[in-house]
Amino acid sequence: MLVIPVKNNYNNEIIKNALMPHLGRTVKIKYNLGRNKFETYEAKIIKIYNCVFLIELTENKIIKSFSYADIITKTIKIYE
Repeated sequence: MLVIPVKNNYNNEIIKNALMPHLGRTVKIKYNLGRNKFETYEAKIIKIYNCVFLIELTENKIIKSFSYADIITKTIKIYE
């Protein structure tokens, strides 16, 4: 799982630095849709920006974007 070193003091730079080692690698993303509904993607992190990052799904090459707030609020979880 993506390890974020500091708790209760998150900012975009901390999340961005935690994502950098995963850039270009295939990861598994679990996306919480609410009400016990989840989607799981196997994807490659292709770009990291100041507030968002892009992934490309390995199955059908669709590109999706997620914000760093999704990681902080645990809407998504990233696994290796």
